[in-house]
Amino acid sequence: MSVLGVALSAAVGALAGAAARPLVFSRSVQAPAASRSSCPHCGSVLLGRRLLPLQPVSGRCPACKEHIGPPAVSAEVTTAAAFAAIAAGGASGWFAAAQYWLAACGIAMALIDLAVQRLPDVLTLPACTGTILLLAAATVVGEPGSLGRAAAGGAVLTAVFLLLAMIAGLGLGDVKLAPAIGALLGWSSWTHLWWGTAAGFLVGAVCAAALLTTGHDRRSQIAFGPFITIGALAVSLTTT
Repeated sequence: MSVLGVALSAAVGALAGAAARPLVFSRSVQAPAASRSSCPHCGSVLLGRRLLPLQPVSGRCPACKEHIGPPAVSAEVTTAAAFAAIAAGGASGWFAAAQYWLAACGIAMALIDLAVQRLPDVLTLPACTGTILLLAAATVVGEPGSLGRAAAGGAVLTAVFLLLAMIAGLGLGDVKLAPAIGALLGWSSWTHLWWGTAAGFLVGAVCAAALLTTGHDRRSQIAFGPFITIGALAVSLTTT
């Protein structure tokens, strides 16, 4: 893709990150709470009054100016970078749309996970549904890839993650994200599924090692979902 195309994709990514900021704020709460709509510092009601969307990059409450939600420009910059990388990877059509969709959902999930160590259903389920529907659309228009293999890849990775949840404490949010990851990678080949999963484990291992050197427990700090999303997207870019 041209430099202009990459720049336009980055701009769209920045807008997608800004649009996700209110959702990240709303869902960055500890279980069993499902969401919040007020500033935790001053109690001002933020959602429903267009206050958060009007200040998408500040990371501060419009009323009391305290830090809330994702850090300033974090959602916008990371989503813009992911969209630019996908555009530079050269994918097109509905398969590219699936990559963009999973990137947007994955970054929002990562920001929530960094804040409260959870992957909410409000993001994992749309991530899976949207990815599979976009791959189905790619099948309808005849794009190279296999929807059957994508479905099988999603099923295999979900089964593996469910086993890890039972024997190694992997989070159920990660299990719910597995169908999207497996489908995106399986669309291209079983080799992509293998290397994409391995890349996620590698990224997770590096981050876990970094946490352990500072005396933190990896599972108490961050879930595995963002790591496997990074690995999946990185490997899926090699399709074209």
